[in-house]
Amino acid sequence: MALAVEREFIGAGCNRIVHNVSWGRSGLVAFGAQNAVAIFCPQSAQILTTLPGHKAVVNCTQWLPSSKDAFKVQHAEVHYLLSGSSDGVLIVWEMDLKKREWRSILQVSDVHKKGVTCLSGLIISHTMAMFASASSDGLVVIWELVLPYATLRDCKISCLESLSVGSKPMVALSLADLPGESGHVILAMGGLDQKIHIYLGDRKGNFIRACELKGHTDWIRSLDFSLPVCLDSENESLLLASSSQDRSIRIWKMVMRLSSSNSQVPYKKDVGIDLTSYIEGPLFLAGSASYQVSLESLLVGHEDWVYSVEWQPPFINGSKAHQPMGILSASMDKTMMIWRPEKNTGIWVNVVTVGELSHSALGFYGGHWAPDGESILAHGYGGSFHLWRNTGMDCENWQPQKVPSGHFASVSDIAWARNGEYLLSVSHDQTTRVFAPWHSEGDRTPWHEIARPQVHGHDINCVAIIQGTGNHRFVSGADEKVARVFEASLSFLKTLKHAVQKSICFEDINEDVQILGADMSALGLSQKPIYVHANTDTPSRLQSDASDSLETVPDAVPTVFTEPPVEEQLSWHTLWPESHKLYGHGNELFSLCCDHEGKLVASSCKAQSATVAEIWLWQVGSWKPVDRLQSHNLTVTQLEFSHDDAFLLSVSRDRHFSIFSIGKSREASHHLIAKQEAHKRIIWACAWNPFGHEFATGSRDKTVKIWAVDGSSSVKQLSILPQFHDSVTALAWVGHERSINSGILAVGMDDGLIELWSVCAGRTATGHDSEPSAFSAVLSIRFDPVLCHVSTVLRLAWRERCAGDSRATELASCGADQSVRVFKVCDF
Repeated sequence: MALAVEREFIGAGCNRIVHNVSWGRSGLVAFGAQNAVAIFCPQSAQILTTLPGHKAVVNCTQWLPSSKDAFKVQHAEVHYLLSGSSDGVLIVWEMDLKKREWRSILQVSDVHKKGVTCLSGLIISHTMAMFASASSDGLVVIWELVLPYATLRDCKISCLESLSVGSKPMVALSLADLPGESGHVILAMGGLDQKIHIYLGDRKGNFIRACELKGHTDWIRSLDFSLPVCLDSENESLLLASSSQDRSIRIWKMVMRLSSSNSQVPYKKDVGIDLTSYIEGPLFLAGSASYQVSLESLLVGHEDWVYSVEWQPPFINGSKAHQPMGILSASMDKTMMIWRPEKNTGIWVNVVTVGELSHSALGFYGGHWAPDGESILAHGYGGSFHLWRNTGMDCENWQPQKVPSGHFASVSDIAWARNGEYLLSVSHDQTTRVFAPWHSEGDRTPWHEIARPQVHGHDINCVAIIQGTGNHRFVSGADEKVARVFEASLSFLKTLKHAVQKSICFEDINEDVQILGADMSALGLSQKPIYVHANTDTPSRLQSDASDSLETVPDAVPTVFTEPPVEEQLSWHTLWPESHKLYGHGNELFSLCCDHEGKLVASSCKAQSATVAEIWLWQVGSWKPVDRLQSHNLTVTQLEFSHDDAFLLSVSRDRHFSIFSIGKSREASHHLIAKQEAHKRIIWACAWNPFGHEFATGSRDKTVKIWAVDGSSSVKQLSILPQFHDSVTALAWVGHERSINSGILAVGMDDGLIELWSVCAGRTATGHDSEPSAFSAVLSIRFDPVLCHVSTVLRLAWRERCAGDSRATELASCGADQSVRVFKVCDF
């Protein structure tokens, strides 16, 4: 069977690192998502691709050209991206703007011995660029990058100079052309020693220390040079903005005073000092000119560490660029501020403040301007993006915009809604999220996060959607001994109706649902319902609970969204109420599944003994335990009911699988019918054939085996797939043609790659008592690594197709690279 695969959706959060994000002149945003470099388009609010290559967490990214120096290479059809990771590796990526094609062109791994913390680049011409990289190993390295041109098709990189900064590494860099002296380059660096170090060099390196700027009283976190500007009829000046953990921002001015051939003593104005005068600082020489450094302004307004400061991108007029007087700062106080000088006094003031997030976001790691200066982007403590755009005509009016979102830690499990309307995911970032295609955006149906049903205090390991009829429900298990049951709120059901519109799979919402949403106290783990009739009583409740104000957070306001919600709404106003807690397990929950009729839920926990490794069966509705199944000696890694709910399959760390017979009546017992050591290593995954009682198991021993329940009491091995190149960590089986009992088996591996295998039996699936024959398995397609995860695939799930559904077959995956992906799989 020939198959074609397309990327449908990527959901991923941003690494929570200061210099992780870069917004380029191309209009695209680059950021690190675990070991991958992700690219997203702010206009569509979609992640376009993830670039594999790094073997460790991506710490920083930098576009070449940046928005600041793009005027030097206007109409360039190829842009470049630099990325650095925590293992000291630098990668240079090339992007063709017209074709939207990416490729890795250079990789340097033998210079930095520890993580790269910061990058700063400078375009010299169409064929040359410079950049600097700082590392935790105490080195700052200046590089020359020779870009491809007519006679040179490949990119070349060379190390111009390596500067040792001692035991206190640099964490902020900025590189710029020095005004007035062609060919001279200035480098500012700051870090743990609370000083800004200025170095001068040329385009071949030769960097020497020029001076130090003192004033900050804590770590320097961000530095950014402006383009040369003319102030007060002086010569061209260069402005340097610096931010620090001392909560302040400083603007330093560097102005060329006079040629050293005319005088040996720098000239100083003989005027009194007032508010608008500068405080003179160090003097340094560059070639035949001297430069006076002074403190132009001290900006105080943030209430916490200021992690990021950035000059507004220049206005480009032909081959010239004009630097606007505007600075964007981002802080851990949950705000971004735009600073500009007043027209009359020249004093820098805060003119715009955005942010003030809910309790669930702990501040911003960085802020960035759009190339046109009309949008600003922040990335926050929760791995989230926050975008505002100036929509005002006569005055500034910054409004929140849609952005891509996703988990910021390993995504441990996923499950499709029973009719495939949305995808539910759980993660070690302690959240449960709902992703769905939003059908109201014209012909396109882009995916968005539409709800965050659970915000927890423990890492969430597993989830199961409750099948059958009735309201939407799910059970989740975390690093605690309790499984929790959640039920969809009325506000979510109405939002979902807006999202799916006339989707044929969507059931009419249940008007009997009386729970509007959910709320949670600051120190609690349970999400309590907000009832429809109690919605107007919120103010009086707040007054009566005034004594508990230190332990509570602002009340949730459940909302029906007619367009995809933004982060501020998702983080608090889309919770589902918790309806039940399931007590019984002795350790942290590890695996969950629900039968296809929606009557039983099976659960397992982390275990090192047979008694703790019991599988508990819970009755849906009453939520009482109905049985405890013993078979395994170690953690049960995955559970799955057969499609006719006759059997429950479990696989374990003890290298065995077990088959349990599931009785249909209330009095019927559930008992073990087969147990077998199937692999030489841990069995991570299992999957049933939708058309029969065949199933597949996948293991750390790099094999996938197909088995069949023979009769009602034994299991027979039908076939074994050729050995894979890495551990098999996830399996999912979807039916293709019932008449020949054929299907597609998706295989996910430890290195993040995914393969699809066509499997077919030698008999029809007319009955389960016929003699099973060997299954044939043929590799249909091996996913392009660019489409795949960059770390372990933890779960695969096919979307069940409804009758008359015109949507293509879709495969969802999640992995340790903190991403959720949806693929469209088509025959051709």
